[in-house]
Amino acid sequence: MEVGQIQLGKNGLTENFISTLKNNFKKNKSVRISVLKSAGHDKNQVKEYSEKILERLGKNYTSRVIGFTIVLKKWRRDIR
Repeated sequence: MEVGQIQLGKNGLTENFISTLKNNFKKNKSVRISVLKSAGHDKNQVKEYSEKILERLGKNYTSRVIGFTIVLKKWRRDIR
């Protein structure tokens, strides 16, 4: 299974970040997002980022937070 990787930096969740994420899902089934220190190194902040990303992507995505990494997976049908 292919896993794409992307980093979330100090700019946070911009439109450019979301479009890059969507482009990553064209090639990969799941994407691993590394949250950098400049984006806010707090566990609650990482969970908030995860929820906001899911809101903007749609219902056929799920996320899992492992430390300062968010793992997103795309499903064929709506999961949430």
